[in-house]
Amino acid sequence: MTGALMGAEMGEQPAVLARFVDRFDAHRDLVRSILPPQLAGIVFVARGSSDHAAVYGRYLAELSAGRPAGLTAPSVHTLYHAEVDYEGYLVVALSQSGATPEIVDVCARLQGAGARTLAIVNDLRSPLAGAVEAVLALDAGPERAVPATKTVTAEFLAVAAVAAALGRVPFGREDLERLPAAVADVLADPAPPEELARRWADSERLFVAARGLLLASALEGALKVKETTGVLAEGISAADLRHGPIAAVGPGVPVLVLDGGGPPAEDLRELAGLLRGRGAAIAVCGSGGAELSLPGSVPEALAAIVVIARLQQLAFNFARIHGLDPDAPAGLSKVTATK
Repeated sequence: MTGALMGAEMGEQPAVLARFVDRFDAHRDLVRSILPPQLAGIVFVARGSSDHAAVYGRYLAELSAGRPAGLTAPSVHTLYHAEVDYEGYLVVALSQSGATPEIVDVCARLQGAGARTLAIVNDLRSPLAGAVEAVLALDAGPERAVPATKTVTAEFLAVAAVAAALGRVPFGREDLERLPAAVADVLADPAPPEELARRWADSERLFVAARGLLLASALEGALKVKETTGVLAEGISAADLRHGPIAAVGPGVPVLVLDGGGPPAEDLRELAGLLRGRGAAIAVCGSGGAELSLPGSVPEALAAIVVIARLQQLAFNFARIHGLDPDAPAGLSKVTATK
């Protein structure tokens, strides 16, 4: 049956997250043990789905640390050979396989430039794990479907542990304990994303819009749709969509709005109303009767992880409705060896 691997690996996510939650405090303490004495900032290094976990980490890290946080451009170091002083910085490299050459190379260069280095990987025997000072292991088990699922949600939780090591985070221990069950509840309710996939089955493009902590989820959800179906899906900030890109949103163009509550909620609701006025096909992923429902007990910061499970379901159903195998999208491989 097509999608057997992706479907099974999606289903493993509650157990993977529960294992990480059990070790969350130990992971947090490990990060604290390598922090520079005077933290200047945090820089994330990643590609692909891991880059989206890095975007999420960039938001959480700056909120918790009160220090600048951002994503490095690997090409600045691998192609342009920039000489940058990274003294006082924590560099967090994310790679599910730990085998992408440029991520290993950049991490080594930044460590040589004075940074303290941490890797988030699924394979502790990987080159990246051997190139850094400390490693947070995802412990997600082998992932054989080309679209990453369980490793992505585990990466998001791992960067939340990094943020917790830096300062106060917008979730508590009880919220963490409830997270695996919230993802399990979403996975046990496959009908809404299947219905939405059928409604939008003839669409050749769509937008996934969010703001703040859920922007990373929008980017990841759009990538999952693109790589499993070839549909041109774009994850975009709700604020950016209001500028030039809104010209591409008209009658019948699908827009999925991600609303995890928190400070962006009112802006997202206003955006949904604006887009409906333009005739766009709007659906909302959120709590309170949304087309793609979410458990109401999860705070915005962790809702970013639950939303990803919903969007994985959407991409999975899109692919199967189009007669495609989401396990093995054409032209893609599990490890992309960029340099």
